[in-house]
Amino acid sequence: MNLLFEIITPEKVIYKDEVDEVVVPTENGEIAILPNHINLLTQVNPGELIIKKGAKQEYLAITGGFLEVQHNKISILAEYAVKAQDIQVARAMEAKKRAEKVMSEKSTDNELRIAQAEMIKAILELRVATRHKKRLM
Repeated sequence: MNLLFEIITPEKVIYKDEVDEVVVPTENGEIAILPNHINLLTQVNPGELIIKKGAKQEYLAITGGFLEVQHNKISILAEYAVKAQDIQVARAMEAKKRAEKVMSEKSTDNELRIAQAEMIKAILELRVATRHKKRLM
């Protein structure tokens, strides 16, 4: 028995397919979700998400959101998520540099919060791309 898994961001559906297992970063650490998992609603933390289907594994960078598990269906409403193979390393490095610049200058609280969020997103993308992009090619 497989799990129906979907990741939805404000922009689009990032992933929707049947899978064997999903490993998700949460407030209480990484959790693995297998078929017949108990119903669950929890917050997703920024980190790496792993999707296992047969012998294949897919990796995504995710910045947070909410996870619901119910009757072998996993839904994640994510702020932002990107597959490892879709990460543009040069763009992530530029975003990190821009965020560092804003954070080093005298910025407003709002500008600082936005820069911190962009920094987290860029670091996650770079970490996931560095660990997995070569393996995926």
